[in-house]
This record gives sequence, structure tokens and C-alpha cells, in this order.
Amino acid sequence: MIEGAAEAVACQVKLISGALSDWMGRRKPLALLGYGMAALTKPLFPLADGAATILLARIVDRIGKGIRGAPRDALIADLTLPEQRGAAYGLRQCLDTVGAFLGPALAITLLLLWPDNLRAVMWVAVIPAVIAVAILAFGVTEPESGIRSAKRPHPLAGFRASSFPREFWLLMGLIGLFTLARFSEAFLLLRAQDTGLALAWVPATLVLMNVVYTLSAYPAGRWADRVPRVPILMLGCAVLLAADVLLAVGDTLPLIALGVALWGLHMGLTEGLFAALVAEHAPVEMRATAFGVINLVRGLLLLPASGVAGWLWTIQGPAATFSAGAVFALLALIGLLRFNARRQRVDPIR
Repeated sequence: MIEGAAEAVACQVKLISGALSDWMGRRKPLALLGYGMAALTKPLFPLADGAATILLARIVDRIGKGIRGAPRDALIADLTLPEQRGAAYGLRQCLDTVGAFLGPALAITLLLLWPDNLRAVMWVAVIPAVIAVAILAFGVTEPESGIRSAKRPHPLAGFRASSFPREFWLLMGLIGLFTLARFSEAFLLLRAQDTGLALAWVPATLVLMNVVYTLSAYPAGRWADRVPRVPILMLGCAVLLAADVLLAVGDTLPLIALGVALWGLHMGLTEGLFAALVAEHAPVEMRATAFGVINLVRGLLLLPASGVAGWLWTIQGPAATFSAGAVFALLALIGLLRFNARRQRVDPIR
């Protein structure tokens, strides 16, 4: 519930920050604010004395993520040609994930050096957060985007569903199904621990997932710039379905590890491509707002998805949680088949 609440808050903030970015015609100030907020929350984790402090820290951290997400993704689209966006977003996912597996790898090392001293490990996490903010503040120069809609009295003035084409809203529905199928990654950690993995090695679960994610994201993006993107998304959905089945029925660490690896592969095959499709189907002057809308939907669905997953785990065990994920993955695959058929009718070369 803590993870679901934190991510839900972040995704809702993305709508506001995306609209504000389009209204301002600027990306870097909001990105800097978001990364700065995340850095400021890092000391709260080792200082926490209960779940309430952890919840507060996670929500503030995710608010920062929400503020920076849509402007950053819109900036990537502003700087790349349409035929390069699959690779660009794949590279973003790849680099974003490098830290996500180096962090748990460092956590494993430190937990082995300082057995069960989680607070000391969390203090170390403050250092890279501060360095990242400094690099963004002093090392990144934002180019003139030429996109500005400040004629509106406020960022959300005149916002209408009709501002976006029908394919955008169909895409939003598909992303919603993916969100229901892919609840919090915290359940991967729980699944590994449930199978008997020692506490010090539980972070290896995220290391494995993110290594596979990192290695697959950029090649998948480049591949999607050469062939139609939706069939690659369908492949990613099928991989998620296979991962859920393994995580539901697996009773040994090798099977769980394979399921976790497939989970990472499906993310590499889908996350960057969804971003490229959002940029493709959104009006240029509302590009950041479009990323905000998509992430709002993901946020609204992530909380109930993670909550239900946790409830199923408590009542029936991990098999029920991942079986439910498999059902939604199958529904998403069916939706992608219909979405692809529609695209082919509208534009056969896609």
C-alpha cells in the first residue's frame, strides 16, 4: 500500500507538471525541482522510526518524480527526430535503470559489510542523489524549444479530451491494462524472500531485473525505429504473461530468477516504446501534458492494482497475486492486437 500510494501520487503530479511545462515553454526548471525534492527526502529513510515517516518520505520522493517526469520525457521528444525516438527513449530507460541495479548491488555489498544495518546503507544513498542534482543544475543547458502556450491564463485552461486524437486515448487504455498487470516491483522482492532467499541477497532480485531491463531497452528501441512498434509491444506483453506464470507456480530460486529476468525483459520491450507512441500521437504543443495524462492514468490505477495484489497475497498467497497479473497481461495482449489492426487500417506502413 505504501508503494502504491507513493507511485499514485507521483503519477497524478505529472499531469500538472506536464501542463505547466507546456504553458511555460521550459523543461529544466521543473526537472531540477523534481530531482531536488527526491534528494531532500533521502535522509528521512535512515532517520525513520515507523511506517508513517517512510510513507511521508516515499510520497515526497514520488512527488519529485512526478514533477520531473513529464517535462523530461517531452524534452527528449523535442530533441529527437520521429525515426529516432524509439532509440532515444530506449536509451533513457537504459540509463535510468543503470542506477536501479547498481544501487541494489551496492546495498548487497554494504549489507554484507554491515549485517542488518539498513539505516547505514540508506545514508549512503544520499550521496548519489546530491551528485545527480548538481550535474543537472550546473552541467545541463536547456535549448530553446520554440514551444510555448502561455497565452492561456493558466496551465490547464482549455484542456479538453478532444485536444488529443482517438488513437491517443486508445493507447491510454492499453497502458492502463499494462498498469493493472504490472503492479509494484516490491512484490518481486517479496516473492524472492518467500522462496527462501536471505535478507542480504534479496536486493539481488532488483539487480537481476534491472540488468535485463537495461540490456534490452536500447536495442528494443532501435529495433522499434526499423519495424512497426506495436508488434514489439505485443511481444513484451507475452513475455510479461510468461513471467507472471513462472512467478505464480515457481517453487525454486532458479524458476523465480527466470521469472524476474523475464519481468525485466518485458519492461525493456515496452516502456520506451510506449513513450515513443505517446510522443507520436500527441500534439506538439501539448506533448508534456500528454505524458502527464498517461501517467495520471497509471497513477490512478497503480494504487488499487498494488492494493489488490497485496490483498491477494495475504489471503491466497503469491500464486494468486501473479495469476491475477497474468489475466490482465492477457487482456492487454488482446487489446494490442485490436489496436494494431486499427493502425494497419489507418496507415498500413505502420
